[in-house]
This record gives sequence, structure tokens and C-alpha cells, in this order.
Amino acid sequence: MFWSNKVMNFFTVKNVGKPIKRKESDAGEKEKSLEDLRGSIFDDLYTSDGAKRIQQRVCGPTVALSFNFLVSVAIILTNKLILGKVGFDYPICLTFIHYMSSLVLMAIMNAVSLLPATPPTQSTPFFYFIAIGMVTSLSNGLANVSLKYNSVGFYQMAKIAVTPTIVLAEFMIFRKTVSSVKVLALSVVSIGVSVATVTDLQFHLFGFFIALAWIIPSACHKILWSNLQQRENWTALALMWRTTPITMFFLVVLMPWFDPPGVLSFDWNARNTLAIVSSGLLGVLLQFSGALALGATSATSHVVLGQFKTCVVLLGGYVLLNSNPGITSLCGAVTAIAGMTVYTYLNLLDSQQQRSQV
Repeated sequence: MFWSNKVMNFFTVKNVGKPIKRKESDAGEKEKSLEDLRGSIFDDLYTSDGAKRIQQRVCGPTVALSFNFLVSVAIILTNKLILGKVGFDYPICLTFIHYMSSLVLMAIMNAVSLLPATPPTQSTPFFYFIAIGMVTSLSNGLANVSLKYNSVGFYQMAKIAVTPTIVLAEFMIFRKTVSSVKVLALSVVSIGVSVATVTDLQFHLFGFFIALAWIIPSACHKILWSNLQQRENWTALALMWRTTPITMFFLVVLMPWFDPPGVLSFDWNARNTLAIVSSGLLGVLLQFSGALALGATSATSHVVLGQFKTCVVLLGGYVLLNSNPGITSLCGAVTAIAGMTVYTYLNLLDSQQQRSQV
């Protein structure tokens, strides 16, 4: 009897122990694979090359442009409401709030080691960051000043002049040429946007000169951001982290020139504060999505996306701001979209040919 019990216990323990060990082994393998995956991701974040690869895998051109499109439409309408109905007459200060929100968020990410690594500082001269910070402050700051004095339609129409400015600047600096078919498509886009916005061209004389002064900084901003990300191993977040403090400094310099005094005496009630905070959060997303789009595509493609946003912004202005586009604007919008479609198709053909050559 004693030996029979020993034999039974032996087989029972042996048979029960095997599945337990297998389960523990399977769980251990899963945990190990998750740790390896987590470790590889963090290892990539700690190198500029790895962080760049992660950004390219996660945020391709389609994702980056779609993200930037949605955020841009939302923030243009939100800022127009804040500068108009809310009565926050401080466009440069509003831009400063956007960048302050971005800096706080990136500081938190840096504290928990989630901010991507930056390339070696000697690879990019410091004056390059100063130039980016200066043109970024002028581009975004003057954009909000233009939005304050001009209608949404005129604000968008002023962007038409950015396209030939970028094409000319890239040719002069990088000897980059654009095919005649693409030039024709871009011309159709510009004509369509002009017709689409012809019924909403309310502008202030001062706002007109602001829109005129905004064109060159906007073109330089897009060229510098796109060039630095594509030629170097800079990611969108790493470049934002390096240039945001410089941009904020230049915005502080611009405030006395374009903002009236009395920002602290503004009626900071719950409704107004919530609207401005919402604009600040959208500003964070706008900067990030814009940097992603410029890194994934080109400066010209980013401007064409801006022209596509014109059609949606005009519709949003009709719904939220009581503007009436009319049949002429609708025809212009259709023409612009047709030109954008052709331009996008040509870019896709070029990218396919480049991949086939590689």
C-alpha cells in the first residue's frame, strides 16, 4: 500500500508539474519578447538614426498630411473665433501660448525619457536654429495677425503667393527644378483658389501689408524645416525641442510691435480661458503635424495641402462665421481640387520611379 501511494504521488506530481512549467515558460517567453520589443523601441529613441526610422515607419506622407490637414482646419477656425468673438486681440501672444504649451509638453516628455534623441550638435550650425526660430516666429505670428485683420478667405488667398516663392527659393538655393506639368498643375490650383476666395476678400489695409510681409518668412520656414529633416537625422519632436525656445524669444520681441497693451487685464473668465487653452493644445498638434508633414514630403507639397484646406476652411467659415461662398467659389474650389489631384498624382509617379531606381 505504501509503495502504491508513492507511485501514484510520483505520477500525479510529474503530470501536473509539466503543464505548470509549460505555462510558466510560455508566460516568461511572452514577457521576454515584450521586454525586447520595448527595449528596442527605447534604444531607437536614444539614437537620432533610430528615432528617424521610427518616425518614418509610423508617420508616412499620407498620415502626416492628413493629420496636419485636420489640425490646421480646426485651429484656423478656433483662432478666428478667439480673435473675433472672444475678443482676444493679442495674436502674437496667442502664438506665444501655442509654443509655451509645446515647450511644457516636450519638457515633460524629456523628463520621462520619451523625447527622441537629437543628432550631434556639430552636424548642424547653431545659426541654422536661430534662422529657423526667427522665421518660425514671423511665419506663425504674422499669420495670426493677418487672421485678426483679414477674412478667412483673404487669409487663405495670401498663401497662393507662397507657392511660387518656394519654387523660386529652392531653385536659387538648392538648384531644385519643377517640371512644366507640375507648374501647370500648381497654376490651376492657384487660379482655383483665387476664384474660390473671390467672394470673401474682406481685408484691412494694415492686414494686407501684414499678409504681404508674411509670404517670405512662411516660405523660408517650410524650406528650412523640410530641408533639415530630410538631409539630416532630425525628427519633428527633436527639432521642435531645439528651436521652440528660440522661437518664443523672437515672439516676445514681436509682441510690443503687433499686440496692444493690456493682455493681463483681459477678461479671463472660464469660457474665454477654455477657448484659449483649447487653441494652445491645437497649437501643439499643429506644430507637430506641420513638422511631420514637412519632413515626410516637401515644402511645395505642404503648401498645396494648405490650398486644399482653403476649400474646407471656406465651408467652415460659411457654417461658423456666417460667410456666403456662392456658386463662383464652389466652381473655384472644384478647379483647385482638380489641380491638386493632378499634382499629387505626378508626385506619386516620381516617388515610384525613385523607388524602382533604388
